[in-house]
Amino acid sequence: MTNVGEARRDLGARLRGLRVAARLRGYQLAQQAGWHPAKVSRIEHGTQAVSEDDLAAWCRLTDAERELPDLLATLRNISAAWMEWRRIVGHGYSNHQRRISGMEDRSELLRGYDPQVFHGLLQTPGYARALMAAGMEFLNTTRDLDEAVAARMERRRVLREGRHRFYFLVGEQALSTTVGDDAVMAEQLQHLIELTALPRLVFGIVPAGSAYFRRTTDFVLYDQRKVLVETITAESAVTQPREIALYEKVFTRLAAQAVHGDAARALLASALERRVAGA
Repeated sequence: MTNVGEARRDLGARLRGLRVAARLRGYQLAQQAGWHPAKVSRIEHGTQAVSEDDLAAWCRLTDAERELPDLLATLRNISAAWMEWRRIVGHGYSNHQRRISGMEDRSELLRGYDPQVFHGLLQTPGYARALMAAGMEFLNTTRDLDEAVAARMERRRVLREGRHRFYFLVGEQALSTTVGDDAVMAEQLQHLIELTALPRLVFGIVPAGSAYFRRTTDFVLYDQRKVLVETITAESAVTQPREIALYEKVFTRLAAQAVHGDAARALLASALERRVAGA
């Protein structure tokens, strides 16, 4: 996972700076700390996770104990940035939905892109159920599906409350990817056509033939504070400003490629006709 790896390397570079300033070689620091000789190098290159005890020892041995509080805060941010799906499952999908809902409530501008499926706030109950059920089956669990769907549906109130603004993009593939069956997809596509009338929602479809500029997975931008990225194994929270700026750059490029308004509704209507015929 890119941002955690970069954060570990950044932390390692800071620790290397403390060691160099203390005029200690890596093997000397390892010897004084009682570590394997290679541990210092691995920490400095970001290939080994560092513990809070490691940081305390590092700062003590490099006479940099004043740096410890900030380093601890950095380490805790790294630890919180990556949550494996099995940990999420362990706490229940419905709890995860409520956590996401809180983030949406606190955001004035929500921007999201997914190359394959529609964002949770745009989903019908049938689509959400089929999507979550497939994810649970993949992770070998059937925990709290009904509660999770209900919690996701409750999230949708934010579309019509407060002063929130929304800009959702999907890849054209999302119109063809079958979640559930044709009946579920037909209901979902009709729902999307109706949602495009909402004044604070912008919806765009990135055509399948769009020019390549960067490999892109799904992500959601919460104002300019945080980005959530889903991978096969985990959910990643990006909070570094320079990384958020890159996601904003990608979103801007995707938005420029996307079709909106009547053109997007025409694509949805065409996909709806095919699904109705197949249902």
